[in-house]
Amino acid sequence: MASIIDKRLALHQRLAKREQEYTALKSQNVQLQALANLGSATSMIAHEINNLLTPLANYAALAARNPQDADLVAKVLDKTVRNCERASRIMSSMLALANGRTEEKQQVPVRALVDEVFTCLCRDFNKDGIIVRMEISETLEVVCVPVQVQQVFMNLILNARDAMLPGGGLLKVAAVQDGPYVDITVADTGRGIAAENLETIFEPFFTTKATQENPATYSGSGVGLAFCKRVVDAHGGAISVESHPGEGATFRVRLPQAPSP
Repeated sequence: MASIIDKRLALHQRLAKREQEYTALKSQNVQLQALANLGSATSMIAHEINNLLTPLANYAALAARNPQDADLVAKVLDKTVRNCERASRIMSSMLALANGRTEEKQQVPVRALVDEVFTCLCRDFNKDGIIVRMEISETLEVVCVPVQVQQVFMNLILNARDAMLPGGGLLKVAAVQDGPYVDITVADTGRGIAAENLETIFEPFFTTKATQENPATYSGSGVGLAFCKRVVDAHGGAISVESHPGEGATFRVRLPQAPSP
């Protein structure tokens, strides 16, 4: 009898010890997850700010090369100021997204969101042999945090551009209403995406750009599409992709047309 009691006591002691270890590991896991979220958010913020810094540098270089053209310099300075203000809004918006805070959504025309992206990018796509075709009605609207959704479109448009370099191609941005949602597609005629990468394309830090022949030219951080998915999910929407190697890619963003009840 004493032996059985001793065994039960030892068993209870081991069980209590394992529970303490489990609790400690669970606490460490929460801390590690918080650090992982912070690292992911930092990478995303750096990626998005870099998307705006590039056209800002182009604006400054343009003004520096043409100091005698007062109208051009004034236009460049105006765009620079607007982009700096937008970068500040993006920083605040993305920090709110990373921290789980909810920002106020607005009903915004889709065409205006996309047009603003091309304005910020500065470079004429025609110079790269890329034809841009817009098929978006002026009346179509979505409910969103504008600066966040603009960054989604900027990521998709820049990725489409990269996929068509250096040969050029067709970039088509279209939007159609589908019940209470609006489907916005960004389609290119670039190199396409391998079938084995389609399931992981939206995962953080996964990139196909580093596998290209010239890594110095085609380099990616793997956070752009992960950011897009996070934003779209937070808006109650969905993002998907269809692609075949050598036949381009089509990214579809579905966003609600009216506020959630």
